Amino acid sequence: MARPTLIAGKIAAENRRARHEYAISETLEAGIMLQGTEVKSLRAGRSNLAESYAGQKEGELYLFNAYIPEYQAKTVFTHETRRPRKLLLHKKELRKLLGAITREGMTLIPLDIHFNDRGLAKVNLGLAKGKKLHDKRAAEKDRDWQREKARVLRNRRGD
Repeated sequence: MARPTLIAGKIAAENRRARHEYAISETLEAGIMLQGTEVKSLRAGRSNLAESYAGQKEGELYLFNAYIPEYQAKTVFTHETRRPRKLLLHKKELRKLLGAITREGMTLIPLDIHFNDRGLAKVNLGLAKGKKLHDKRAAEKDRDWQREKARVLRNRRGD
């Protein structure tokens, strides 16, 4: 049986609301400890990061509330769908992030889970601060204005 080819940078799960709900100041990539059936389920692309976040547990960084469904081909070895998953970072990065979370009131939000060129699952984390309602409205207004401006310029060139 032929093994499926891996696509470098294939996004397995994406948190689309993250950039709307949070002002992201910094991003970084972290490894994630997964079980075998979780990797298979991620490759199928049915996972969800909508309400997930990263936080501290026992001095380590974990991904909480990320939904990775059970693998369809039921086996004896199944996993919990919303279990905490350990994130793999260098100690220096870990200390920096934990300090930002505790001191500055920031939140670590997973932006996406993807596979790198070696086929390893990675998580893009965003160091973020929650947006207020008026910030969201201003961002939406600015986005609409940019879209309208591009439309006007495109029509002007066509004349």
